[in-house]
Amino acid sequence: MVEVEIPHNAEPPAWVRCDSCVTLIYAKRFTRALKVCPDCGSHTRLTARQRLEHLLDAGTAVPLDPVECVPDPLGFSDTRPYVDRLVDARAATGQRTAVLCARGTIEGRPVVVAAMDFGFLGGSLGCGEGALITAAAHTSLRMRVPLLLVTASGGARMQEGVLSLMQMAKTTNALAELDEAGILVVSLITDPTYGGVAASFATLADVIIAEPGARLGFAGPRVIEHTTGETLPEGFQTAEFLLSHGLVDDVVPRAALRATLGQLLALQPAADPEPAADPEPDAPVSAAPAATATGSGAILRRPEELTGGDSWATVQLARHPDRPTTLDYAAHLLDGFHELHGDRIAEDCAAVVGGPGLLNGRPVMLIGHQKGGTGLVERKRRKFGMPNPGGYRKAARLMRMAAKLGLPVITLIDTPGANPGPDAERTGQAGAIAANLRLMARLPVPIVAVVTGEGGSGGALALAVADRVLISANGIYSVISPEGCSAILWKDAAAAPTAAEALRVDARQLLELGIVDGVVPEPPGGAHTDHPRSATLLGAALTAALNELDPWEPERLLRDRSSRFHRFGTAHNLSVERGAL
Repeated sequence: MVEVEIPHNAEPPAWVRCDSCVTLIYAKRFTRALKVCPDCGSHTRLTARQRLEHLLDAGTAVPLDPVECVPDPLGFSDTRPYVDRLVDARAATGQRTAVLCARGTIEGRPVVVAAMDFGFLGGSLGCGEGALITAAAHTSLRMRVPLLLVTASGGARMQEGVLSLMQMAKTTNALAELDEAGILVVSLITDPTYGGVAASFATLADVIIAEPGARLGFAGPRVIEHTTGETLPEGFQTAEFLLSHGLVDDVVPRAALRATLGQLLALQPAADPEPAADPEPDAPVSAAPAATATGSGAILRRPEELTGGDSWATVQLARHPDRPTTLDYAAHLLDGFHELHGDRIAEDCAAVVGGPGLLNGRPVMLIGHQKGGTGLVERKRRKFGMPNPGGYRKAARLMRMAAKLGLPVITLIDTPGANPGPDAERTGQAGAIAANLRLMARLPVPIVAVVTGEGGSGGALALAVADRVLISANGIYSVISPEGCSAILWKDAAAAPTAAEALRVDARQLLELGIVDGVVPEPPGGAHTDHPRSATLLGAALTAALNELDPWEPERLLRDRSSRFHRFGTAHNLSVERGAL
């Protein structure tokens, strides 16, 4: 970390030294680099005022009104009276508290910012700080604009005793009000963020991003080592460590923060639109028109529009290693896509990816399986698209965020199934899948699911409880793999082609069964032959499906989604002539 000891209002030195790499840096160059070491990338601490100047568009900052609090509620004194420490902190920083709040814009997007300053009594959380964080949240609620929290703190302020502890509950309550109102909250974790701040508002945001090297935790490393006698691993509690363990969404260098925040702030609707009239409250689920705003061929809805084929050949195409992945589709289809990471509990499963972006200008939440492309090393890292419980919990977290902000959810399914390993079982694989099925059944926003490749068993269904379920022309969807079915029922793995036909796994047969609502065309030869064209075809189908669902109120979405799945297996659902059993 670069540390520059400069008294308040003093002239800055011509040269500064990076304490991480011991490099001398010309001060003006250091300032131009936003106080990031140009050699090793170490991020020095910024004051709250510097944070506002860096993040907010020039000339847009409007300070929030101050909140008066009792400065020394306990009359506390240790080696010095607390009031004397406050006087010194205010003189050194030019601030009355460790928090500065302002409203303004970032990349033209309105926002309320509450920035903490570690230079003011270690950024500790006292009554004044809690009041200002709460006031910022209430301003965000009143203006219906996102709240950005920039954290830097050693924890609760001891000199204010249990009143400081109460600020954790106060600020958490304020953020809960924003959750209920559907207002986006973003945390920017800077170094360090510990104690009561980490255990309250800092980690309750919809999106948590961190600067490189920033440390976040409840107890500091020295406390942990002293208490437990354990030696902590290298990089423990750093942003990079937290990202790998699923506790933050991303690590973003300071130079990229404004652009990243601008993309995220675009997710907040400018105003609540008037609800559209429900044209046919009692219309059946299957009443979607064949022609859509994107053209009559965007979604193929009739089995006769599809050519029959060999089911086993389709299985091979569905598994082709060159088929586009979720991240491939995101790159082609979504503007401003930002991948979010982690289940906020313990892991960031690489077999599930997701994040917000704009589909033809419409904000959406994209979630999908990620097999990893053609390289074996990457495919292994992605577990061949077979998620751990953390992958499903990450998906659930992103779905809840989408519901809060009113974003449609798009899921892209391409998995052999959920990870069957012992670690997945120990961490609750069955429960994680079940929780997703329940969550998606009642999610009050449109959901469009597309089986883009392989839809294997419950691992696929965990992302496929949707208002519209589509499948790519060469996709498959099944309760079990043909190989698994043939081994169990035929007692012969070589019978997999026969099992594939018997299971009726291909797009045409799934459409006949009513399992899927439509089929997304693919380029000649399959999606793997032309990624851009495949993405164009998928984008047209997604747009058509979302256009159909846009007018529907949440009540109709939930009613028809429930009806869709309740009818499966009933006699009237089957469109194929079957003989009586």
